[in-house]
Amino acid sequence: MSGPVVVMGVSGSGKSTVGAALAQRLRVPFADADDFHSPANIAKMSAGEPLTDADRGPWLDDIGRWLAEHREGGVMSCSALRHIYRDRLRAACPDVVFVHLTGTPEVIAARQATRPGHFMPTSLLASQFDTLEDLGADERGVVVDVDRNVDAIVERVVAAPEIAGGTR
Repeated sequence: MSGPVVVMGVSGSGKSTVGAALAQRLRVPFADADDFHSPANIAKMSAGEPLTDADRGPWLDDIGRWLAEHREGGVMSCSALRHIYRDRLRAACPDVVFVHLTGTPEVIAARQATRPGHFMPTSLLASQFDTLEDLGADERGVVVDVDRNVDAIVERVVAAPEIAGGTR
């Protein structure tokens, strides 16, 4: 592994589950970006309001600091939906590799429905898909379809040259 990994995607894509399993497999620390949200951001999302870029700024900075502190290896689950958010994370830690968990809105909605008590309501899923920007050619990462079990997803990620030390 060559640096920290951000497991990204829309709400319900499996970022936390896959991120924790990947960190365990790689024997590196794991953190969930949800734990970095301010109480104001959580209240806003709980009320069904999408966050603005201004809301996300301090949150992304905190995540970037965590990544920079784990340059030798760590896994963070974080939506990182837009290229500019990933740019901000790369500014803090240029070696970061992104694992983009993808799926159809139907598959993601079904997965999201199995998460009782999470502060992100299903009603915001459409706004997440609207905001999502795929990894660009200038971004180091791997794209993995989530319509399989966690072990198969982790195997695909671990086998990717981007994780094993290669480049995109």
